[in-house]
Amino acid sequence: MSVKLLILDDEKDFVESLAERLSLRDFKVKTAFNGEDALKIMEENEFDVIILDVQMPGMDGIEALKRIKETNQLAHVLMLTGHATVQTAIDGMKQGAYDYLMKPIETKELINKLMEAYSLVEEQKERIRKAEIDNIMKNKGW
Repeated sequence: MSVKLLILDDEKDFVESLAERLSLRDFKVKTAFNGEDALKIMEENEFDVIILDVQMPGMDGIEALKRIKETNQLAHVLMLTGHATVQTAIDGMKQGAYDYLMKPIETKELINKLMEAYSLVEEQKERIRKAEIDNIMKNKGW
């Protein structure tokens, strides 16, 4: 099963390079260069994991994270930045980010984090499926 991934970052060269590297490793990758475009893409696609840059013009990463979580609560968000502050990391975690990573990041380390996040998403989806089945069986009296 392929991880459905959205990369949201205003650095076009970085996004395209990362998307290519991850696509070669069987990730299903979509890209966006600003928060507004990411939200539009999310209207038509479901993602397991989202890589989100913290500092972007317009809608910054924290605001984008809030909006993403309103749209897709199950998606795990990895915040990525080259301009991190401890306070930004704390704000991101409070808003529901899964983890916080610093640029530059080694591809192997990023893939490990993506797979950790994906595993947790799949576990959550499985628990939801089981609860829905249990609820149906209970309502039918089985």
